[in-house]
Amino acid sequence: MLENEDIQHILLTRTPALTGRYEFLSFRNAAGGRAWLSAIREKAQSVAEVMASVEKDKRWVTVAFTWNGLRALGVDEGSLATFPEEFKQGMVARAEMLGDTGENHPDNWVGGLASPQLHAIAILFARGAAERARCLTEHDQLVARCDGVEVLSTLDLEATPPFDYAHDHFGYRDRLSQPVIEGTGEVPTPGTGAPLKPGEFILGYPDEDGPPVNLPQPEVLSRNGSYMAYRRLQEHVGRFRDFLREHGKTHEEQELIAAKLMGRWRSGAPLTLAPEKDDPALGADLQRNNDFNYKKMDPHGYAVPLGSHMRRMNPRDTAANMNRRRMIRRGATYGPHLPEDAPEDGVERGIAAFVICGSLIRQFEFAQNVWANDRSFHELGNERDPIIGAQDGTLEYKIPKRPIRKKITGLPAFTTVRGGAYFFLPGIKALRYLATLDDVRQN
Repeated sequence: MLENEDIQHILLTRTPALTGRYEFLSFRNAAGGRAWLSAIREKAQSVAEVMASVEKDKRWVTVAFTWNGLRALGVDEGSLATFPEEFKQGMVARAEMLGDTGENHPDNWVGGLASPQLHAIAILFARGAAERARCLTEHDQLVARCDGVEVLSTLDLEATPPFDYAHDHFGYRDRLSQPVIEGTGEVPTPGTGAPLKPGEFILGYPDEDGPPVNLPQPEVLSRNGSYMAYRRLQEHVGRFRDFLREHGKTHEEQELIAAKLMGRWRSGAPLTLAPEKDDPALGADLQRNNDFNYKKMDPHGYAVPLGSHMRRMNPRDTAANMNRRRMIRRGATYGPHLPEDAPEDGVERGIAAFVICGSLIRQFEFAQNVWANDRSFHELGNERDPIIGAQDGTLEYKIPKRPIRKKITGLPAFTTVRGGAYFFLPGIKALRYLATLDDVRQN
């Protein structure tokens, strides 16, 4: 049984938030950090709490820490040493392996996210602007009361219109292929696959390989916790639209190219099931829009190109060990919507997302290194993920077609990494433990 009363809500639930803010914090002394945590942990809801009250709640709070942040709170060196090496090093130290080079390099990141002084994040989601304003005022007052606590930076979040379904600034429908976790009671939609062992995402439970091993100590700290890889990706919407116009003479051709880059039409309809034209009804139908495979239905990529974003980030039945590679994704868009007929305005907009997993190295880092940025993925030769891969203008993108394929050379970068970090997401009891570390030692 999952201990839903001890798991922070973001791990297993989606809230109906249309806005919010990420607040990135630094603790100049342990006492101040623990004072802040003592207060804000009362606002951090568990899965059980959100499931019972989501219809009436107006805001939702999540708290997580970097490895340096755990040290800044006063976690002892023996305990800190039990965390996995990739988390201890942090995302900045792993930049080259993640493909964070050139424009994506941590030297170019904003908001202090590349600094070792980044210690914590408060994820504040709200139904609307008024509730967000109230939430931010309360948090500002809390920070002011806690000596030594400093806000390094903030990022305001806004859903992108129209608001009837989630999508990014490029216009692609989002939240279409998420793993289901055994014990949640959730029934997988067709094509999603069987529920996965909870330990793939939540520490302290069996994973697909068996009982939990090598967990951070003491047990209270890791039980019902997880890891989150944060990525702030700027989406170059004007550049993306210019590219579609350059390579497609008509609106229909442009939409097909957009679909070929992603693997789905912007409505969410998968090319495997709708290879010739968009089918918005299919895209919106959760019982149908994920019900496909590649090995039998599209082995050569005539529908979904072998290097498309969707095929890379979830190869389904064409990759080994997939049950150990799945990830939970949470997050939101930021920045203003750019109307279809508007020129590029120079304002930053994009996605600020968290990849939640039981192992950063086996799940998130593997996906970045092998799936997104390996140029020979599926023996393609000179390609990276067309949406999130590290593009420098020298790579290509191939669209298989009978009798001849289309090859696009000099693919531009449609996204740029503007920041990132590795966070530990403690359980509710672990938040209490961290907030009272001084008391624990005195007893």
